[in-house]
Amino acid sequence: MDLSSTARERLLARLLDVFDDGLPPPETSLREIAARAETSHALLRYHFGSLTGVLAALLAAQRTRDNEALFREAGQGTFADLVLAIWRAYTSPEQLSRVRGFFHVVGLAAYSPDDFGEFVSSLDDLTRMLASLAEREGLGPGEALTRATVTVAAIRGLLLQEVLTPGACSEDAVALILRL
Repeated sequence: MDLSSTARERLLARLLDVFDDGLPPPETSLREIAARAETSHALLRYHFGSLTGVLAALLAAQRTRDNEALFREAGQGTFADLVLAIWRAYTSPEQLSRVRGFFHVVGLAAYSPDDFGEFVSSLDDLTRMLASLAEREGLGPGEALTRATVTVAAIRGLLLQEVLTPGACSEDAVALILRL
């Protein structure tokens, strides 16, 4: 590992400490983020490229941490248990800022995926976790991956609806997905 990536990882760890489970609002400047993290905006720009680069890196790291915790909690649970845990985790009121940030960065990545490589590649983590549970429950690899892909897409669609019209979705919608 080179010194640059080590410095980036230390800086990202500092940002995670400062912002915990949230994200700075997209209208926050890079200078404001740097001040909160007690670093320079030039250093943030060097390691992350831009404000959206900072947001993408924070989201990728937070989602990795979340996914690992959810998978540990699922332990010997079922595919359905993990799906419900995911839904409950991301629809909790304290996650609203991060869910909004997720869709903000996804929108930017849709226009410029090469600029968001780390973030884009992290989007399949949840699908892989769910697919491994589906396989454990007896589905073949292809069918397990398809089930996981459709489930994650549906959850993300419901989360987007929840961000745009709070209270519009319920666990009943998630239960319907699981019955399909």
